[in-house]
Amino acid sequence: MAIERIVDPNAGDEPTQDPIEQKVEETLRPRDFTSYIGQERLKKNLQLSIKAAKQRGDAIDHVLLYGPPGLGKTTMAWVIAAEMGVQLKATSGPAIERPGDLASMLTNLQENDILFIDEIHRLNRTVEEVLYSAMEDYKLDIMIGKGPSARSLRLDLPKFTVIGATTRAGALSAPLRDRFGLIHRLEFYEIEEMIKIIHRAARILEVELEHVAAEEIAKRARLTPRIANRLLKRVRDFAQVEGDGIVTPEIAFGALKLLEIDERGLDISDRRVLEAIIDNYRGGPVGLSTLAALTAEEESTIEDFYEPFLMQIGFIERTPRGRKVTRKAYKHLGRTVDSLSEEQELFS
Repeated sequence: MAIERIVDPNAGDEPTQDPIEQKVEETLRPRDFTSYIGQERLKKNLQLSIKAAKQRGDAIDHVLLYGPPGLGKTTMAWVIAAEMGVQLKATSGPAIERPGDLASMLTNLQENDILFIDEIHRLNRTVEEVLYSAMEDYKLDIMIGKGPSARSLRLDLPKFTVIGATTRAGALSAPLRDRFGLIHRLEFYEIEEMIKIIHRAARILEVELEHVAAEEIAKRARLTPRIANRLLKRVRDFAQVEGDGIVTPEIAFGALKLLEIDERGLDISDRRVLEAIIDNYRGGPVGLSTLAALTAEEESTIEDFYEPFLMQIGFIERTPRGRKVTRKAYKHLGRTVDSLSEEQELFS
């Protein structure tokens, strides 16, 4: 069984999470563009599209949001709905099992409403084909009956918007991707933006937070708001039990040390991946399947959960022959670079 990592950006997405924790997560989500910190380029583009759509009295074009988990794709969908002044119906790709499920959702939408589909790349293919005509022509073709007596019925749908969110834009079929008029990637946040996000969350949670402590949490939050909010809540607990409830730099250091998250946001699992490459293959290169066997992880887990951040901070590089650890990672781990392989020396 996989160990839950506090720095896993996907943690907290599950519908089975604690209802109280889920309620807290929802209160931390921005409600409009003013309170949504970061993603300035994306916000400007969306604000322009929303303003134009409202002037026409029309629905905003279909929107595809993609990028690493935890950066605010779901939050952005709710912000778009709020700014448009329309209702949002939220679901996920795996939850729409049959075309009938999709038909039920679409026929219950009002004019200009939004259907938000998380993990849209996991849509069933037959459901996806029904969605094509719904998105393009606002028509819904459904089959009534079976066998020779079966007949097709076409229903008119109100003008609506599909907002799709995915961490794997490349996994979307070309016909589905082409039906989105607005396609935007959410980027990792800057440290200054992370500090603002943490201060905002502290005000909502009614936590007294010193600025230096916020900086320390921001450094370890892997440039991801979801992780920052989760770390803040754990630091708050530590301050409540071990201190007087005020999050000072000393309290923040103590809590983060207890969580074993270092100053670059790496936890035990991240360090284990880097050390496996260094200790067994002199820093690489090493193939993905071999690395998965070394760390007892699935290949998809390494590709989706470990590599993006380690590559973002320059600790791992991909080469034609596999993954290799960089000099920057050696320095961070306190390792000497004497053991670099010949290929590592060549690429360094």
